Amino acid sequence: MEWHKLAAQLFPAGHTITEQDHFLSGSAQVAGKTVAVIGTTNHAPIGVEIALAQAQAVLHVVHNYPQRPILILVDTQGQRLRHRDEMLGINSYMAHLGKCIELARRSRHKVIGLVYDQALSGGFITSGMMADACYALPQSTIRVMGLAAMARITKVPEDRLTELAKDNPVFAPGPDNYLRMGGIEAIWDGDLATQLPEALAEANTVDRRAELGLARGGRKLAQRVVEAVVSGTHVRAA
Repeated sequence: MEWHKLAAQLFPAGHTITEQDHFLSGSAQVAGKTVAVIGTTNHAPIGVEIALAQAQAVLHVVHNYPQRPILILVDTQGQRLRHRDEMLGINSYMAHLGKCIELARRSRHKVIGLVYDQALSGGFITSGMMADACYALPQSTIRVMGLAAMARITKVPEDRLTELAKDNPVFAPGPDNYLRMGGIEAIWDGDLATQLPEALAEANTVDRRAELGLARGGRKLAQRVVEAVVSGTHVRAA
């Protein structure tokens, strides 16, 4: 979905979002309150410039608008694969973005992520997955790594990974599988303008992803491992 169409559905009361070099920023009216909007578009590759732009926008909100909610719109192909970015330390820039979002959360800004098109690898991990809760549209694409690339890295045949993906959401792309794993809170469909204020009202700093993954059958050991670490006991694989 194009971000203009998405914004029209999310913010019928109006917005000031602008686009510059695949970077989105601005504000919008949601249920009578102002919400900061930060994000990416056009399947943006996350290089040092756009990572810094997002981080700067987050810090601007924290500094100038205490406790203003933040909506992160996600459409990214992941980390930009260029020698220049690697030499400049793109991992540090992306980590800085994640830390800025965490600072916002600790400063009592409610932070919501929304995958409206594509969300891949590090570009998603340091943005939408750093939010208090992340949501997705039904037609969105979410994956850590394509199965072809995963086969090259793991040396497991792609046909075998494709077979595993039928029953194991960890291997399979798509919002439904990330919903099963607890990676996203819910899939938004229908009236987006109603669902956003509801999500902001429910947002909190408690990370329930492992718990949701267990309840939904997508991650069967993560929550048990968390509980074992807290209690000091051992966990056996099912």
